[in-house]
Amino acid sequence: MKSTKIMARSLGNHSLIPFIRSQTPRLTGVSYRELSSSSVLPEMPPCDFKPEKYESLPYERIVDIRQHHLSPALKTCYKKPLLLHQGHMQWLYDADGRRYLDLFAGIVTASVGHCHPKVTEAAQKQIGRLGHTTNIYLHSPIHEYAEKLTSLLPGKLKVLYLTNSGSEANDMALYMSRLYTGNFDIVGLRTGYHGASPYALGMTAHTDYKGGVANGFGCHSAMCPDVFGGIWGGSHCRDSPVQTIRKCSCSPGWCEAKDKYIAQFKETLSTCTSKKIAAFIAEPIQGVGGVVQYPKGFLKEAYELIRERGGVCISDEVQTGFGRTGSHYWGFQTHDIMPDIVTMAKGIGNGFPMAAVVTTAEIANVFAQSLHFNTFGGNPVACSVGSAVLDAIEEDGLQKNCEVVGTYMLKKLEKLRDRFEIVGDVRGKGLMVGVEMVKDKKTRERLPTDQMNLIWEDCKDMGLLLGKGGLYNQVFRIKPPMCITKDDVDFAVEVLQVALTKHVDRTLT
Repeated sequence: MKSTKIMARSLGNHSLIPFIRSQTPRLTGVSYRELSSSSVLPEMPPCDFKPEKYESLPYERIVDIRQHHLSPALKTCYKKPLLLHQGHMQWLYDADGRRYLDLFAGIVTASVGHCHPKVTEAAQKQIGRLGHTTNIYLHSPIHEYAEKLTSLLPGKLKVLYLTNSGSEANDMALYMSRLYTGNFDIVGLRTGYHGASPYALGMTAHTDYKGGVANGFGCHSAMCPDVFGGIWGGSHCRDSPVQTIRKCSCSPGWCEAKDKYIAQFKETLSTCTSKKIAAFIAEPIQGVGGVVQYPKGFLKEAYELIRERGGVCISDEVQTGFGRTGSHYWGFQTHDIMPDIVTMAKGIGNGFPMAAVVTTAEIANVFAQSLHFNTFGGNPVACSVGSAVLDAIEEDGLQKNCEVVGTYMLKKLEKLRDRFEIVGDVRGKGLMVGVEMVKDKKTRERLPTDQMNLIWEDCKDMGLLLGKGGLYNQVFRIKPPMCITKDDVDFAVEVLQVALTKHVDRTLT
């Protein structure tokens, strides 16, 4: 095992955390205090970028404004929220100049990197020429972008409608499916997240997002085919370099879990919906739900069942699109399926507010039978940014980077899973990765929230930003800018190892 570079680094009011990489095959039960008595930390990979000096509102003033003038619905992360000042590719800098490796990418949004120079230049150039005019006029950016984006989608998926957010895109897709089919019932999966606007909220199967007012009329959620946390699952079910530790009795070419989850899907169609379906919507890999991967072949059979009942199939690519899964440009391609409608957002604009619905000409024509208008959809700056993002993905080789670096990360995280009892599952594809935390590997009982939060805080204190997800926030979500390197992965895994070791010590005292 190569030696680990370590260095002392001041963290202001944060306590320094000792670190040494374990030479033993398993760290469970090893006292954290026994590992090292010196105040040292995993060393961040070097970065030549120098952030500007922060000269805006002081921290205390910002907190006061937040408490009194911003909606309390706007939650913050961490006990002491970060005041971020500047970003550069995979790095974020706070107001004090501290650097953080961003493994959450602004909730899976900074796809090609914070302030990517090509994207920044495109935005600056376009806003100086024509910042806004609605799509009732012709302007070149929307047409250039429409041609470029649709050329990346297979089959008849060639007609584009631009919106401002993923919620808005999913709302439109669901509305479009009802108009096109003449049917009403819509089916999704439990723990799926599709947004918080009226139609989309009905298909978001997380109680925390529902405010207690009427929503979701005609919306139904089938059992989530989660091969780790669900009823069925085994060691060869999913399309991932790392499989669950659960065992199964499947023979080659046959997946018992897939068949049983499909049986549950059929039961939902037989008991909760009418005989005619408007649509089925699903993420190729669930994002907010905790990077849940389905058994291979599940979505393909689910699509067939929906189409038998007159419905269309919607692939929510808000988090899985634009090469993030590595092996393919779109998440649905990893399942060998062809959706009728595709929605996309987040990484589409690298942080600029834009989203899209892509469908066939036949479905799009039905939507045009009544007036529908979006003032900002197809904004010239948004389209110029979107076009630059597509160029950056290709020119920087980011899809391939997702495959290579993502697989490298998954394999390293798999070793942490084998060492720590509380790491129940490591899963994902490309740079869409989840680490599910448990109290006990056998029972798969989730790690309590307070313990999750302590590990999360420790990682932040060492310069690593992670997301959280899953129905009970029991999963660390790792979905970084697609430009991260293997050196970044090494640093991230070392930080996680320190945080997990510290957790072991807390539980033993």
